[in-house]
Amino acid sequence: MLIQFRVENHRSLRDEQVLSLVAASLGDSKDPRLLRPQGLGEALLPTVALYGANASGKSNVLNALGFMREAVLRSHRFWEPEAGTPQEPFALSNKVKAPSLYEVDILVEGVRFRYGFVLSAERIEEEWLHTWPHGRKQVLFEREGDHFEFGKHLRGENEIIRGLTRVNSLFLSAAAQNNHAALLPIFGWFRAARFELHRSPLRGLEPSQFIALRSMLSWQLSLFDEDNKARQHARDALVHLLRAADLGVLDIKVTTREAPRSYRGPQSRFDTAGLEVFLRHQAEAGHEVWLPLEQESAGTITLLGIATQLVHLLKHGGLLCVDELEASLHPMLGLKLLQLFHEPRRNPKGAQLLFTTHDTNLLGNVLGESVLRRDQIWFTEKDRAGATHLYPLTDFHPRKEENLERGYLQGRYGAVPFLGQLVTTPGEEN
Repeated sequence: MLIQFRVENHRSLRDEQVLSLVAASLGDSKDPRLLRPQGLGEALLPTVALYGANASGKSNVLNALGFMREAVLRSHRFWEPEAGTPQEPFALSNKVKAPSLYEVDILVEGVRFRYGFVLSAERIEEEWLHTWPHGRKQVLFEREGDHFEFGKHLRGENEIIRGLTRVNSLFLSAAAQNNHAALLPIFGWFRAARFELHRSPLRGLEPSQFIALRSMLSWQLSLFDEDNKARQHARDALVHLLRAADLGVLDIKVTTREAPRSYRGPQSRFDTAGLEVFLRHQAEAGHEVWLPLEQESAGTITLLGIATQLVHLLKHGGLLCVDELEASLHPMLGLKLLQLFHEPRRNPKGAQLLFTTHDTNLLGNVLGESVLRRDQIWFTEKDRAGATHLYPLTDFHPRKEENLERGYLQGRYGAVPFLGQLVTTPGEEN
């Protein structure tokens, strides 16, 4: 579970920004929405919403966490040895030449860990991993430049892996690739995190979504797969979610298609490794029709992409980050997705959702009792220098009965655009 994320000098996040998923004391300690994991003396939030004007930096918060994940997963194997790092610093000041910091506090297998690193354009400058078993801090390793120090509790081939760690790769990344048993759970937390960030202009599933969907449905293509039963259960859960969303979808299937030997063109966006996805719909006169995925609406495809991640996360736990949750989704459908994370029966492993949105319905009670607690609402706002500031609604100490939607739209909490005249008429250009 994610406890806290800290970042500095990533895109518009010029100064240090901290996002906390620790529940605030709001006088409702028995709120069933809260996560109460063993090994942590504090309750955690299952969902957090980021609000703010366009270009205020909401997406950059998710992007920074996604960048950290990619560095952990890929730096040892995929970053070129002499190419430095793919740093993305704040470009509007002298921070463009400064290093960037990324740090998470996470709960893995009931133990709290704090992992982070500092990188420049040339190399990894610092890296550290601390833990708190039984509530007492232990240093597992610390790195500064080329100097490494390993704590006595980190057992494994530390020195050998240190020799394999390049200046522009993370020790954690190298350790996981070399099967360091003690560090694999930390690496696994990053690998399990899922990100649905800005989509390309082409409508369709992202590669990661299609891979998940293909794995989920591939039991239909083999009668001898040992994982058939588990995958069929996942597929049934996916179909149930699609039916409950009232999209007119009754079922889903995957088929193989052999391309003609003379065909040498690019594969369809919806056809990975010769697989095609079809959704079954109710038609006139009681008939049913299977439609290929490319004929579905943007909303159906958006939900299907998120649903492929949801089914796994709600069963096994993990973090899902979604940019613009409301994109192509009806407000009531977005509300239902949040409620999946808020219901302990449906979210027994404590999966978490971090998302950006402009949907103010989630702030009010038009659709019933407010779905979000006051500590689940965060804002981003840019200053005159173009730097993003991240802060929680609780900084304003709103009353429990306060109309949050109205207050936000009125600018009471900041994080709204200051609009000038968007269109000028002749003679008004100046």
